[in-house]
Amino acid sequence: MERTATGIKGFDNLIEGGIPEARSVLVSGACGTGKTIFCMQFLYNGAMKYKEPGIYVTLDERPDLIRQDMLRFGWDLRKIEDENMIQIIDGSIAKIGLPSEEEFSMPATGFDVDKLLLEIMRTAKRIGAKRVVIDSIPALGFNFQNDQDVRNAILKLSYVLSKIGVTTMMTTEVSEDSGKFGKYSIEEYVVDGVVVLHYMGIGTRSNRTLHIRKMRATNHSEELHPLKITDKGVVIQKVDEEYGDV
Repeated sequence: MERTATGIKGFDNLIEGGIPEARSVLVSGACGTGKTIFCMQFLYNGAMKYKEPGIYVTLDERPDLIRQDMLRFGWDLRKIEDENMIQIIDGSIAKIGLPSEEEFSMPATGFDVDKLLLEIMRTAKRIGAKRVVIDSIPALGFNFQNDQDVRNAILKLSYVLSKIGVTTMMTTEVSEDSGKFGKYSIEEYVVDGVVVLHYMGIGTRSNRTLHIRKMRATNHSEELHPLKITDKGVVIQKVDEEYGDV
């Protein structure tokens, strides 16, 4: 099976070298767990290490703020956007009917999953994209009336993106103590893989961890792994490895 390496230090060796090609993975966690960094690192590494163009669809945060935040890790998104190695599609304000100042965005005349897919497919063809990130499912669900509509939208996204040959990460928000893997408790059944990020307080210390709940067609680690956010991005550590300088 062909696999898409994430290039995230310590992660790929937990999933037989990478995510099965053209599959979808849900990255789930509460606020502050590192979901956006994890997914952007997947795209950035794809562009810089593997020469695989990628698309980042933002439905929550404005693209200019994302670019600013990622500079903290030395990731100059604007530069590789100009090189057509990453393209950001702005859907963050289309949901409320306002136009975006971004070159690539959802139309302010109305937001639906078909328009989103059309924009992704156009961009994927133009830059030869191999990777896609959709951030986030709850923001997508804002446009639907019930959970079944959300499920159908995620099914359509997963199916169409798989058919055009891109490997996809989608983020979703859950509270730390909910015991759920998705906001709607349906996302995890639709996608091919589920990666759960935790942010736990132990005494006076807070620790981030990663758990691979599911990864189809993959012999993956089932342990809880320490996750550290460094000045170079996310690092996944071994279970018995102490936190320290990376």
